[in-house]
Amino acid sequence: MQPTDSTGHPSRFLGWLPTLFAAVLFALSYTPRVQSGEVLTGSFWAAAAFLVGWNALAAIVGRNRGDLVESTLRPHHYIQALCQLAVFAYWGWYWRPVYDMGVLIAGQLAFAYGFSMLLAWWRGGTYRLGFGPFPIIFSINLFLWFRDDWFYLQFLMLAVGFLGKELIRWNRDGRRMHVFNPSAFALGLFSLILIATDSTGLTWGQEIASTLTLAPRIYLFLFLVGLVVMYFFSITLIAASAAAVLFGLSAIYSAWAGVPYFVDSEIPAAVFLGLHLLVTDPSTSPRTPLGKTFFGTLYGLGVFGLYAILGAAGAPTFYDKLLCVPLLNLSVRGIDSLVRGLDTKGVVIPGIGGEAALVRRAAWWSPLRLNLAHMGAWILFFGIMASTGRTDGRHAGDSLPFWEVACEEGRRNACDRLLQLEATYCSDASAWACNELGAHYAEGAIVNGDPAVSRALFGRACELRFQEACLNLIDDTRIVRGEPRPLDLRLLLREGGRNLMGIPESELLTKACDHTWAFACQRAASAG
Repeated sequence: MQPTDSTGHPSRFLGWLPTLFAAVLFALSYTPRVQSGEVLTGSFWAAAAFLVGWNALAAIVGRNRGDLVESTLRPHHYIQALCQLAVFAYWGWYWRPVYDMGVLIAGQLAFAYGFSMLLAWWRGGTYRLGFGPFPIIFSINLFLWFRDDWFYLQFLMLAVGFLGKELIRWNRDGRRMHVFNPSAFALGLFSLILIATDSTGLTWGQEIASTLTLAPRIYLFLFLVGLVVMYFFSITLIAASAAAVLFGLSAIYSAWAGVPYFVDSEIPAAVFLGLHLLVTDPSTSPRTPLGKTFFGTLYGLGVFGLYAILGAAGAPTFYDKLLCVPLLNLSVRGIDSLVRGLDTKGVVIPGIGGEAALVRRAAWWSPLRLNLAHMGAWILFFGIMASTGRTDGRHAGDSLPFWEVACEEGRRNACDRLLQLEATYCSDASAWACNELGAHYAEGAIVNGDPAVSRALFGRACELRFQEACLNLIDDTRIVRGEPRPLDLRLLLREGGRNLMGIPESELLTKACDHTWAFACQRAASAG
């Protein structure tokens, strides 16, 4: 229905709605959060000016068509947005930068409404006013933020997402539809650019991927949120298939190599989020049970393979969950064609395939009941993962002594993982980790020796008052190692990010003993 004024004619005011959204952006630019940086403030002003300028141009050429607005409330928009908002609320309670992004996300929403409205009118189409921009903006911000000094690129990324949705379309099932999930298209394209230009440091991408585990029982929380999306939109088979493939491949790799495939989990928390709230867009994924199973399986295989490829290339591995989604969107028509071919041949896979044949043979299998059966199987599978400690439980990869032993035994990639973990903890100000990393570069056994790097690392550790590192600075011909101090342990035992700064030292030693630190077991026994 088109909104009209009191005379029954389309409201002329609606033609200037983009300028109203620009005014919201301008007002938000004066909040303390946006005023905290000149570039950030300028980014908001530039985005607002762009909307005002485009709206004025549209008015001049007669394309600010307020009569081409329809009010549309679609459940898959607002239900998905509420689920995403729940993730932000829970995650942000334990990592405050998420809440600090609230104003910036509000600004992105204002820009998204203005931009998508003008884009629709410019192309002569009708703008459907509803909650459509919410899940797109929330989805992008669950995976990638640009830092304040580069925040104008965030607005550019949003524009690319909406351009992809509007301009890249195909015929599917007799309808003209967008090919790509808008958020995944923008995330995938910008991920490629960031990797190619080695510019990941312009974003909070690495921090976003690693801080989800700051929230306790994050896997259980994402599982429960995912059940809501699964119930309303029947995407259970996509998420469940992807999870099963990743879990299975990780288990096979661990049994073969003796070390976990992913460093500290069977399925990284950010990937678990992606398979629930990124790859499952109903508009850009298959609709049949077998098609959804193929789609989810390919996502799991894609993430698994990309993790290895990115790691081998020296690129950040958190991009694994983002890069394959646009390619999967392109495969949807092929998957649909394959499924139709199997169904025509009468191939029936109970529960997932040959839906038409199943309906003919057993009317009991209505789409709702079929989805509930899939959800039941997923709940059982997740319960098995959780009960065996494969989700929120302590993982072998959380233990640095595990990686030290694995490296000594020459297990596959173990030394690289050890160096990676020690570098991460050193950057977090663990003096022990800096000294260990310096020792590796001084000895040249598991990494190419580099005296300059080792001295820099010893210097950092010495500044952090690690006595052994100071001795190594004086004489690096005889490398001295030491045991982690309590402050180091509070960093080394976080299990993906949990804050341990406030726990008593006795509890800290017990926890370190559980992580197979031998010295901690001895001290805990002596204290007891």
